[in-house]
Amino acid sequence: MDRRTRTGVPEVVFGTGKPPEQTLRLLAELRAHDRTGPALATRCPEAVLDAAAEAFPGEVVSVDRTAATVTVGEPPPPAGHALVLTAGTTDLPVARECLATLTALGVGAEVMADVGVAGLHRLLAKLDDVRAADCLVVVAGMDGALPSVVAGLVTAPVVGVPTSVGYGVATGGVAAAMTMLSSCSPGLAVVNIDNGFGAAVHVAKILKVACRG
Repeated sequence: MDRRTRTGVPEVVFGTGKPPEQTLRLLAELRAHDRTGPALATRCPEAVLDAAAEAFPGEVVSVDRTAATVTVGEPPPPAGHALVLTAGTTDLPVARECLATLTALGVGAEVMADVGVAGLHRLLAKLDDVRAADCLVVVAGMDGALPSVVAGLVTAPVVGVPTSVGYGVATGGVAAAMTMLSSCSPGLAVVNIDNGFGAAVHVAKILKVACRG
């Protein structure tokens, strides 16, 4: 229960493989013991998403069905500005998991979807907005090329998130991960496949330290 004090990031419930009632009970325990920020559950099954609002009467409950996240409690005031880019719309579940986590951790964030390298003009048309962000999370499957492109265009930190989107030799996101890890754009950090949560935590830590001054 003291993880927020130790690390700046609270305990978060991973909903996969847990009975719905267990996830809801854990959210209630986290919320009861730590009122300094909302309680968050990721990778929640439909039963948890359906029951969440009724399970926490009187609380602010945010359910994102695309992200499969549940947040219980009012988000803290946002600090900093993170932008979550996706190569395609199929990457949105991971991107929205990242967004929900950033919001719960008190980071101002938004998603810019479908700006992948197959239509590079879409990214270039929004380059001013991309360069205005304090940190960027770039979510991509298939060949995983978008984070390298973005990292070569901006001064802000960039975190790449490979997704398990793609055919055949994409091998469930391994090809995208290998591309990102082999990037020739210096300064690109990479998290595990489909790990929007981990990318959000990394960005939140960067921005919290940056905002101290």
